[in-house]
Amino acid sequence: MAPSRGLLDLGKARSFISISNSGKILPSYRYIYTTSNPAKKTQIYLSRSKDPYLNLSIEHYLLQKSPPESTILFLYTNRPSVILGRNQNPWTEVNLQLLRASPLKPDLVRRRSGGGTVFHDEGNVNYSVICPTSAFNRDKHAEMVVRALKKLNVEDVKVNERHDIVVEPPNGRPLKVSGSAYKLTRLRSLHHGTCLLNSPNLYNISRMLKSPAKQYITAKGVESVSSPIANVNVSNVDFETAVVKEFGDMYEDMEPIIVGEKEKEIEEIRDGMAELMSKEWIYGQTPQFTFDYKLEIHLTVRNSIIIDAELPLDRGSEPPGHGWRHRIATGVALFLKSNPKFPIYAVKWDKLFPPVNIVFKRARDTEMRGILLTIAKLKAYRTATKQK
Repeated sequence: MAPSRGLLDLGKARSFISISNSGKILPSYRYIYTTSNPAKKTQIYLSRSKDPYLNLSIEHYLLQKSPPESTILFLYTNRPSVILGRNQNPWTEVNLQLLRASPLKPDLVRRRSGGGTVFHDEGNVNYSVICPTSAFNRDKHAEMVVRALKKLNVEDVKVNERHDIVVEPPNGRPLKVSGSAYKLTRLRSLHHGTCLLNSPNLYNISRMLKSPAKQYITAKGVESVSSPIANVNVSNVDFETAVVKEFGDMYEDMEPIIVGEKEKEIEEIRDGMAELMSKEWIYGQTPQFTFDYKLEIHLTVRNSIIIDAELPLDRGSEPPGHGWRHRIATGVALFLKSNPKFPIYAVKWDKLFPPVNIVFKRARDTEMRGILLTIAKLKAYRTATKQK
């Protein structure tokens, strides 16, 4: 299976898909159900959808439905999206204002596996290997990807001690081209990673994954580890073909099954997408954190619900006067105390508290303004749903 064939011509020998002479993919309605067939010890899937919620839900379906002794490769590419780890805090990991204002319109997604925050776009391909937990090894399939890259003439590439794939020239600093995350259950384990191939957004990645709120937040959960990054400058199709070849050499040479938008017909996948797209999942799964800022208020947040709010007055200090910070803090504290169990997102503070609107117009402290807006947008969803 030479890389030059591409992957759009690989389904001819399978009964699960057919490919016309023009290269159009015509999947059958039921091919995904081959996943649970115990006779299929090796399976390869290739998604042609760019929807991160769909691709992660297909991946979860494969993890749950595949036979316990099978080994599966799943390759997919997402549209621009920021993907949080299962136990991460979006307000410490992501510049949410920049994300929302970006012309790329990236999705914010919380995956089901651990690890750090990553940026996906059409310039990288994501690989996922699902195998028996008894056979799981953090480096085995990262080394598989390294072998594929070397055969595509990517030099000085290796797996480092953090299980990342890096390019490390003899006299240069290592540059990360692929990070990994994992999900382990009693019988099945998942290792997935993203490989930067030809992304045009390297500058945006570093900016979008740097939160201005991080210095004011003390959080539980997992923090990302920043690393310098680079593209390996190979095409998506060449990478997919090379990884399929290496996987086939390790297990069994076979043709990929093409998946995509049709998988939304499967109930479990639709349910998985609905969960991943919900605010309860994206924000509500955030581990407990506290927020302290010089505007004289201290917030404690658990599962996106503000469970405590303090003013300096609550701590026995003298009144700080009548400056704008004190007016904001007073208004915020009164609001929170009259609205218990209030989420910390989706409220427009400039409409709730007139003094805040004045501050926004006058303040030269743009960082402070960004922090206030970030906190603000953490709020009203849970209250609205409780009133239904």
